Order: sequence, then C-alpha cells, then structure tokens
Amino acid sequence: MNWMVNGHYILEIVIVTFVTSLLLVPVSKKLANHVGAMDIPNARKIHKVPIPRLGGLAIFGSFLFGYILYGEATTQMLSILIGSFLIVLVGVFDDIKPIRALYKFIVQLGAALIVVIYGKIYFTEITFLGFRMEFNLITSYILSTFFILAISNALNFIDGMDGLSSGVSSIYFLTIAIIAIILNRLGGLDIILSLIMLGSTLGFLVYNFPPAKIFVGDSGSVFFGFIISIIALLGYKVATLTSLVIPITILAIPVFDTVFAILRRLIKHKNIAEADKEHLHHQLLKLKFSPRVSILIIYLVNIIFSAISILYVIGDSRDVIILYLVAMILVLFVVLKTDILYDHKKKK
Repeated sequence: MNWMVNGHYILEIVIVTFVTSLLLVPVSKKLANHVGAMDIPNARKIHKVPIPRLGGLAIFGSFLFGYILYGEATTQMLSILIGSFLIVLVGVFDDIKPIRALYKFIVQLGAALIVVIYGKIYFTEITFLGFRMEFNLITSYILSTFFILAISNALNFIDGMDGLSSGVSSIYFLTIAIIAIILNRLGGLDIILSLIMLGSTLGFLVYNFPPAKIFVGDSGSVFFGFIISIIALLGYKVATLTSLVIPITILAIPVFDTVFAILRRLIKHKNIAEADKEHLHHQLLKLKFSPRVSILIIYLVNIIFSAISILYVIGDSRDVIILYLVAMILVLFVVLKTDILYDHKKKK
C-alpha cells in the first residue's frame, strides 16, 4: 500500500469530506423526520424539544464518499467497510425504534471480529515507558476485540450533550493527523481514515454544536468509536502511535467519564447500563455553565490531553508522563468536588 499524501492533498481530503457531510446532514434530518427517528425530551435529557437523530447516516455517507475518492481496495479496508456498515445499520434501526442492548452488542461483536480476524487489524504487544508485553495470536484477537468494543461504547456512553461525541472525535482525528505529520508517516491507512473522518465529523458538527439541530444518534456515536479504535490499532501497528497509551489519553474525557459512570452505578447498586444525569457534562451544567461553555470546557480538557500526547511522541516520554499525572490529578480533583461518583448532598 502506498498512500501519497502531501500538504495540499491533506487539505483536499478534509475539505471534500467536510462539504459532503455539510450537504448530507439536511438530507439525514429530513429522513429522520419522515421515519420518526426523533429524540424525545425527558427528565434525563437536556434538550426541550424533539430533535432528529440520524446524523450518523450523513457522516457515514461522507466517509464512504471519501473512501471512494481517496481510498484503496484492500482486505483491511473491506473489513472496515463491512464492520462499519453493520454498526451504522443497527444504529439506524435503534435510532428509529430502540433495540435490546444484547442484540446491539452481538452486532458490534460481529463487526469487531470481522475487523480483527478478517482484516487482521490487531495489536500483538503493549509498550509504555520501556515496559513491553507481547501476546500470542488468540490473546491479541481477544484484547483487540475488547478494545474495539470498549472504545465504540465509550463514545456512545458519553453522547448526552450537543456537540460532545462529534467534537471529541474531531479532536482525536486531528491529533492523529498532527502526530503523523510530525513523524512523517503520512502514507498509512490510519491517516487516510483520520483525514476522511475529520472532514466528515466537522461538517456534521456545524449542525450539532449547541444548540443542536440534529443528533448523531447511535448510528453515529458508536461508528465514531468504532473507527477511532480501528485507527488506534492501525497506527499502533505501523508505529504512527508509539504506544497504546496515546489514543487512550487523547480520549481522556470519554474514557474517564465511562469509568466513573460504571463506578458510580456500582456504588449506588444500579445497573451499569442504566442512564443517569451525573456525567461530566451534567456536572458542568449543575455549576451553572451554559451548554456552549460546558462543551467548550470539555473540548479544552481534551485538547490539553491531546497536546500532552503529541509531546509524548516528540519529547522525552519520562518527562511528559509528569504532565499526564498532573492532568489526571486535576480531573480527579473535579471528580471529588462534583457528584460524578456520589451525591455529596446525601453524604452530609
């Protein structure tokens, strides 16, 4: 595979997919209204009026168009297309009429296995600060499949606010592209996917930034996580990402928010899949920040972690780890000062 990417080509990919997404979103909005794929307000949700939620279709359409123009026909790419189609398809059905979580999980598992086994996209080792752990093939399959499922659902898990999953995903795709440019590794499938998704996601974000005119829905949020996890596995395999810690750190907000949500529900003896209003964005709203300010704060935190990840790639990793620890301590401080883990009022 020999992807020829230069500065002008990078800009072209992003602009073309951005415009495509921009044009497809109104179509998805009309389709959502026609088939009844509407997000109806309730006590847990922030919005006050019904909002269409088939934004994922526009993003997927832009993604496919970008692939047709700039992609190559390979087994890896075919596995990604098949897996993505399954993820988006079940997401569309769920956006129209909710599907049982078990059925969605089965489809997600199938999509992940297609990418890992048929596409041979998996990691065989983990390295961090000189530490290295290698895995046999079966273990690599299992861990890589789990990684895809975890990241896919983490993006879906946090998607409770205008511009949240689409903005966080955009930051991820941009960061991967920057790292590739710094390392002069612009020829990989992971970079092409990042650029295509960056344009597609930014085009959607124009309509999704608060106040949102359309939601991404399960058809989009799970697709975001699915592609993000694949880019991470691809980048790790070709050394665009020098450590698996990089993609995880870039995704600090969805990773931390998902972990805290699981812990919170376990502490309260609730089902970990049960939705609530205690996520990070809910906490910011409780502090009287507006939806726009709240989402910009979350973007800023994610950008900080992304910047640290870039420094990790180009600098002394042992020094940069101190920055990681400082950033994580600040996040922990916020957690302890809010109700993310437990209700402080009830503890008084």
